[in-house]
Amino acid sequence: MTATSVPTLACMCASFRRVSRALTQLYDEALRPGGLRTTQFTVLQVLSRAGDVSQGELGAMLAMDSTTLTRTLEIMVRHRWIEKRYGKDRRERLLRLGKPGHEQLKRALPAWQNAQAQLRRRLGDARWRELLNSTAELTNVVTE
Repeated sequence: MTATSVPTLACMCASFRRVSRALTQLYDEALRPGGLRTTQFTVLQVLSRAGDVSQGELGAMLAMDSTTLTRTLEIMVRHRWIEKRYGKDRRERLLRLGKPGHEQLKRALPAWQNAQAQLRRRLGDARWRELLNSTAELTNVVTE
């Protein structure tokens, strides 16, 4: 094993958690100058596309547990990146991107696009698409 290689792990979960940590570090480093973490950027990006959604719907879209999502959202609401409003009744709370959230996402996009482009170049277009499709497929299989 060379200094840059990692061993193949027999456990699918351990393998994906390892790659998730490595990717998070890569994207966090790119987004750090703009004051964002990868998890926050992802929430901003999803809300910019999805519009008003409940916290439960957002958690399902991200395959994120409620406790982790709540912590992330609390920080984002304090920054006014996300707004909460009542749904059809007082029990339902909907989330949407606030104006500061749109601005934060717009500022962060170039750094994110640069990280994406670097990774895509290193993987090659075909492998990039294959991995994106495979991870979406695996998420669907696991969350069914």
